[in-house]
Amino acid sequence: MPRITIDEKSMDVPDGLNILQAALMAGIDIPTLCNHEDLNPRGACGLCIVEIEGESNYKRSCVTKVCDGMKIRTNTAALRTIRRGLFELILAAHPEDCLKCIKHGKCELQSLAERFEIRYLKYDKYTRGLPLDSTSCSVFRDMNKCIGCGRCVDVCNSVQSVGSIFFQGRGSDTIVAPAVNHHMGDSVCANCGQCIVYCPVGALYENEVIEDVWRALDDKEKLVITQIAPAVRVSIGEEFGLEAGEVLIGQLYAALKKIGVDVVFDTNFTADLTIMEEGTEFLNRLNTGGVLPLITSCSPGWIKFGETYYPELLENISTCKSPQQMMGALIKTYYAQSRGIDPARIVSLSIMPCTAKKFEAARPEMRASGFRDVDYVLTTRELARMLKQAGIRFEDLEPVPPDPVLSTYSGAGTIFGATGGVMEAALRTAYELKTGQALQKLEFEVVRGMEGIKEATIDVAGTPIKVAVAHGLGNARRLLDKVSEDKRQGKTEYHFIEIMACTGGCVGGGGQPIPNTIDVRMKRSDGLYLEDGSLPIRKSHENPEVKGLYEEFLEKPCGERSHHLLHTHYESRKAYGR
Repeated sequence: MPRITIDEKSMDVPDGLNILQAALMAGIDIPTLCNHEDLNPRGACGLCIVEIEGESNYKRSCVTKVCDGMKIRTNTAALRTIRRGLFELILAAHPEDCLKCIKHGKCELQSLAERFEIRYLKYDKYTRGLPLDSTSCSVFRDMNKCIGCGRCVDVCNSVQSVGSIFFQGRGSDTIVAPAVNHHMGDSVCANCGQCIVYCPVGALYENEVIEDVWRALDDKEKLVITQIAPAVRVSIGEEFGLEAGEVLIGQLYAALKKIGVDVVFDTNFTADLTIMEEGTEFLNRLNTGGVLPLITSCSPGWIKFGETYYPELLENISTCKSPQQMMGALIKTYYAQSRGIDPARIVSLSIMPCTAKKFEAARPEMRASGFRDVDYVLTTRELARMLKQAGIRFEDLEPVPPDPVLSTYSGAGTIFGATGGVMEAALRTAYELKTGQALQKLEFEVVRGMEGIKEATIDVAGTPIKVAVAHGLGNARRLLDKVSEDKRQGKTEYHFIEIMACTGGCVGGGGQPIPNTIDVRMKRSDGLYLEDGSLPIRKSHENPEVKGLYEEFLEKPCGERSHHLLHTHYESRKAYGR
């Protein structure tokens, strides 16, 4: 516990902290643009400089460790002058289109401009005039607004290990871009959107479809049918000043009806359906000597990552579509037929925490109904913008129920939104289907939590089942490297693996409200587990509407009809990720 003095205040701080962290403990907020609590400090922007007694040079507080006896000053006239000058240089090369920027009101650059009371610039404006990159259906790139903080590069390479974007060029020509002159749309980008989450300005954001959705809602010839992912119910409130983790699904149903959506379903229903299909697929492989481990397929960011970097494991990935795509297929087949609706009239809209869902919906194989199964995907943030455009005060809405038929769900469906949730839901069902006995305890805490890779061995009627859970693609790479090596050696250590592309699972998706820090993601996860514990049905195979769907339409899990509608295939993208 080094003892330091910071702005005349003496205090003991834990060993290993940097000055920026120590200052926060002292209640001092040193300005910074490149630092983020979830990422490694970079010292890129220089705004966090401090004075240290006995040192002739200023030190960047985010990369300078505290030591015993250190005397630090964070707010002197000289520091304020230097910080202001550095900040004005950044602003001189930044577009002045705040009113039109997607980050307006939530931009860290804008917030610091207010903090520094910038009223004019003493430097000439420098316009870069770089082309916009809209080639990806998930991530839009505008390098005119990039401030070179490096957060996106760090999260893409160090956290996610995708390796899609890097610093290119030198000096004032430096930009962040995919390698070898590729665009986002033809790069190895997994579409996870974590670069968007950590960008402090409007240089990276989701490729919006808000105006397309408004046109569909205004078209009286169209029937707009919406589904809502599990993780959205515990994050949408943040956009309206409510707490992270508060379960607001009833208010979400009401909000969608108010903006003109005709039918509102819940993706939790098809999460339960996914467990029936995936659990059956797992037991079939286990009982017949099929390819193991079986790896879950709900996360489209992980799927593209797997297709790009691990094509040798494609046969290990479950053929089940994600809950989003299962719902899309059912809306334009089962629901359309049962209501006598021409599926050509239906606009299938999903509300997702995930930017990769936009890419998944556009995959050419996702047309089991004869039409595109999901027409539009709105992120949580996009939906919030629409609700604000419509003047809806979300916090004042009274909860209402969803529409019947494809909406009843279990607690197992809810926890899909948290890392380990798919595994836990599958274990609840697989155990009871395999043994014919009821579980005495439904919670599998061993697969919960924010540890990067979690492993467990579950006894199922005398058969030890080894499972693993990884979240964040960097952790997934570590696990998959092991699985791939085992496969080359003819070994199989694991039986069942869950992978989520984003840290924390879907609660931390690239389309979730910002800030989207690890702490916030944990609060959202807590909300999902809270709803799970409060529901009367907590096992997917006990969902009465799922049972009815099989009796009336699908016949049986992994049967001929369900395989046609609810399963898919994947392809190697090793050439370059397209």
